Amino acid sequence: MARGDARRGPSRKGQGSSQAGRGGRYRGRDQRAGGSGGRQGQGSRGQRGPQRSATRPQRAGNRQDQQRPATLGSDLIEGRRAVAEALDAGIPIRTAYVQDGAGSSEGTDKTLDTLVRRLADAGVECEVVPRSRLDRLSSHGAHQGIVVRTKPFSYATIEDVIAAAGEGDALVVVLDHVTDEGNFGAIVRSAEVVGAAGVVVANARAATVGPGAYKTSAGAVLHLPIAQVPNLARAIDQLKEAGFWACAATEHAEQDVWHAPVYGRLALVMGSEGEGISRLVLDHCDFGARLPQRGRVESLNVAQATTVMCYEWLRRVSEGARSDA
Repeated sequence: MARGDARRGPSRKGQGSSQAGRGGRYRGRDQRAGGSGGRQGQGSRGQRGPQRSATRPQRAGNRQDQQRPATLGSDLIEGRRAVAEALDAGIPIRTAYVQDGAGSSEGTDKTLDTLVRRLADAGVECEVVPRSRLDRLSSHGAHQGIVVRTKPFSYATIEDVIAAAGEGDALVVVLDHVTDEGNFGAIVRSAEVVGAAGVVVANARAATVGPGAYKTSAGAVLHLPIAQVPNLARAIDQLKEAGFWACAATEHAEQDVWHAPVYGRLALVMGSEGEGISRLVLDHCDFGARLPQRGRVESLNVAQATTVMCYEWLRRVSEGARSDA
């Protein structure tokens, strides 16, 4: 489907922010529905769906997200199985705290001794400590004689993501305060599989790259730039300046994903599990998109919905649909 000039408008660079769906009605629904679907066409339903105009109107003023320190996820993993899985997943581990007696020739706990040897072979510093210290580190008292501390994740910048996108078709997934680490990791996995250029997240009130994300991403967090930014709205504007079109995934969109121009250089914006896309972020998107639905369940969760949207983008670009079509 060729992009209509009213939907696409003129060249992206040098334009002001677009207005995507006034009225803030995208917030109240659970965005896990994925509410995504294509770009808004002409004749949207009043204020309920973002739509494109031939030129993007200038905004009066530039509202900013509140900047808060990054909320760090737990960097501790406890329990034998969890530590073994962390090694299998390639999670960078800084230090291992092992209960007295393990890893020595006198150790009688062969399972724990084997795990300690694996850690040592991986270059992890192993520190033998009394059980009382492990009890203090443990979140629920089930450490089974071992707790490990992971290394801090090295986040990219929005400039890194734009550089990774190159000049042609590219996908960037923007997460508006997705909080569940499992959902976050699953989204990163889907984005990496379809060849996305990167993922953009907020540096506060949002899931971070921790043990849970490593596991659910199947290690994809190690292969895809993940930018942590203080202001999502500004990050979206930077992507638009680099030629991207911002698609708000919302169940209130006029077009569904099958009929919307979801291709080319696309910044796919997904909302949080409970609140969806915030009004501020929505105002910086060019259009909305939703997933078609026939069943009775209200919606998909945000990770499932992102996967559908990512694969629709991949299908379109694989068939030759381009942003300049």
